[in-house]
Amino acid sequence: MKSYLVYGTVLAAVLAGLCMAAPTPQIVQRPGHWTLEVRYEQPQQLVLPWGPGGEQRFWYMILTVTNRTGMDVEFYPRCDLMTDTLQVVPAGRGVPPVVFQMIQQRHASRYPLLESLQSVPNRVLEGEDNARDIAVIWQDFDPQATSFQVFVGGLSNETAVIAHPVDVDANGNPVPIFLRKTLELNYALRGDPALRSSVEVVYKGQSWVMR
Repeated sequence: MKSYLVYGTVLAAVLAGLCMAAPTPQIVQRPGHWTLEVRYEQPQQLVLPWGPGGEQRFWYMILTVTNRTGMDVEFYPRCDLMTDTLQVVPAGRGVPPVVFQMIQQRHASRYPLLESLQSVPNRVLEGEDNARDIAVIWQDFDPQATSFQVFVGGLSNETAVIAHPVDVDANGNPVPIFLRKTLELNYALRGDPALRSSVEVVYKGQSWVMR
């Protein structure tokens, strides 16, 4: 948990430096650009009855990705969760396979073909019949957080390049940073942090960003 907090603090500081300079996604996509359609369910908790302190807590959400671009596309998804306390938790890191198996069983009636983010094929075929249901799972995050954001990358091939605000190369030139169109989902948390299981997740909206 501490390593995530350190990583998140550094990454969040870099993101803060980039936010003023970062471009925004195109309102009307240029020729050759595509964006996959995505639906998502509310983040939920799942607790394993064993682990440090007697149990391990995880968070997950289910995405349904549909390709209506008119062609098959490459798909390399990445999903990070970032709290308002500057902790960043990459999806899948430190998550044992049994967690996905429990999610599969919980949602088998609605999502019989559910896949984990780490096992989903790197190509999404065109058409609604080829839609993919994907479980995205994170380790539990900072209990003091009052809100968090989920960033879903890999849904579009739209990219941009900006100069790093700090790092320079051997010639003193800013190191280029490659950004891609990313879905940002915003959530607030309500309830007593000490009563983790009863914390309410409140959806606050979505936007597309370059990240």
